[in-house]
Amino acid sequence: MSDTEHLSTDEIRALVKRHTLYDWQAQAGVSPLIIDHAKGVYFWDTDGKRYFDLNSQLMGVNIGHADPRVIDAMARQAEKLPYISPFMAFEGRALLGRKLASLFPGDIEKFFFTLGGAEAVENAIKLAKLATGRQKILARYRSYHGSTALTMNLTGDPRRWPNENPPVPGVVHVLDPWHGPARAVDDAGTALEYLDETIQLEGPGTIAAFILETVTGTNGILIPPDGYLQGVRELCDRYGILMIADEVMCGFGRTGEWFAVDHWNVVPDIMTTAKGLTSSYLPLGAVGMRPHVAAHFDDNVFWGGLTYNTHPMGVAAALATIDVMEQDGLVGNAKRMGEVLSAHHRAMADKHPSVGRRRNIGLFGILELVKNRETMAPLSPFNVTDATMQAVNRYLLDHGVSTMIRWHNIMTNPPLCVTEEQLAEVFDVVDGALDIADAAMEA
Repeated sequence: MSDTEHLSTDEIRALVKRHTLYDWQAQAGVSPLIIDHAKGVYFWDTDGKRYFDLNSQLMGVNIGHADPRVIDAMARQAEKLPYISPFMAFEGRALLGRKLASLFPGDIEKFFFTLGGAEAVENAIKLAKLATGRQKILARYRSYHGSTALTMNLTGDPRRWPNENPPVPGVVHVLDPWHGPARAVDDAGTALEYLDETIQLEGPGTIAAFILETVTGTNGILIPPDGYLQGVRELCDRYGILMIADEVMCGFGRTGEWFAVDHWNVVPDIMTTAKGLTSSYLPLGAVGMRPHVAAHFDDNVFWGGLTYNTHPMGVAAALATIDVMEQDGLVGNAKRMGEVLSAHHRAMADKHPSVGRRRNIGLFGILELVKNRETMAPLSPFNVTDATMQAVNRYLLDHGVSTMIRWHNIMTNPPLCVTEEQLAEVFDVVDGALDIADAAMEA
């Protein structure tokens, strides 16, 4: 194919369906948007139609699309050193480690760089098991940690079901009482009692770590009640269990702080990040660890690492992304626009009876749709995106809004550079889509 030859939309669609396997779906029903370019909070398909990116793709394009400052940094790195073995050093690795040490909470100051979020979680578990000499890992239901074999087993939602036969030994799930649709959302005390009981039953001396999404992402933007994370920290300290915060989705400004744990002034022992680290411009993940974890590996081998770890191109993208976030004040903008987002959520709930619950922390938000506000029965069954929700999604796409529709939920996670005017624009469309949901409610 020459530089002047271009495939038509139909040719692209036919070739990708014939030759590539798409994520998380049966291939017979695949019908992808064919995208040409993107800028800021928008992207355009090959027919020139513009879409508002209400989910920052996969909750990762935090600074917005195609920022020239990051693209230029990537180009400069490509010219100088596009790849070097992770056994070697280069300037960007030193600079990114120092920068992250200044941003991560507490005394976290050492980092292991990976290719992405799931790999970061895999290595966090490996670090915890090696450092403690224990083998069990506690994780939560309604969590999501990735789609590799181990991270799928750590995941608590039904996505794990096809991937846990046989299950990974030593993974124990715990139930938080504030996660369920009919449960209190502010019951930190009961959640901590359940966790303490599970620890007692499993044996504290057998548990290496408790991993949790600080704010649960794709399973509902579940925001912990005040006191919960502090209580988890105290329990982990009491029993010598390492606390791992998975901030792959909620980190790097998404919640209106650099990291979600900062809202509760909690310092985990290990923290995983990716996505927003490079604004998803290039793959990169990072596992941060406190000195007492890192010290174990001063005289003990860390048995881990892959060819593309600490990739120079990804490191360059991360440094430039953090610079953009600081220059443009995007963490503060996420906090301010989070209040605007909350107001739009409230307006949708006041107008549309199908909006049963609404939540956001910064620009990490969701609308939960229900059949009936008295029973709070979800509009689409658990683990199903039914015809009604598919129709809601089709309306949004037809009117130029792209987001994640999961089960009975509409995700509202725009890039952190979004403006008040742009949020008003997109919620005009959401308003129309909710008429479809209202019409599907129980009489």
